Amino acid sequence: MRETDGMDPAELSPGIAALSRWIDDGNQHRDPEAATWARLAKITEEAGEVVAAHIGATGQNPRKGVTHSRADVEAELLDVAITALAALEHLRGHDERSLDLLGDTLEATLRRARLRD
Repeated sequence: MRETDGMDPAELSPGIAALSRWIDDGNQHRDPEAATWARLAKITEEAGEVVAAHIGATGQNPRKGVTHSRADVEAELLDVAITALAALEHLRGHDERSLDLLGDTLEATLRRARLRD
């Protein structure tokens, strides 16, 4: 595992919840259902950016050539993860449990894949 200057793991869920609250605060003037739909649609938008970055990193568009790096693809994947976790916090009322729930889901997935007992 590489060392980083990133956040303390104990601050991650509160940080995601804080980001989600900030987004919600900026959208208070919107209909609550429309705001939720926008939060969910944003995940798809971010996923599209992953694909665009990968196309650019592999030079699949001959007119443009190589326009992105692998680091760009990685950054976009992380944007998808943050966007999805923040949307989860939005749906749950910002209870700061997004990473706990992710851990539970990962555990269940590992069991289904028979990688855990």
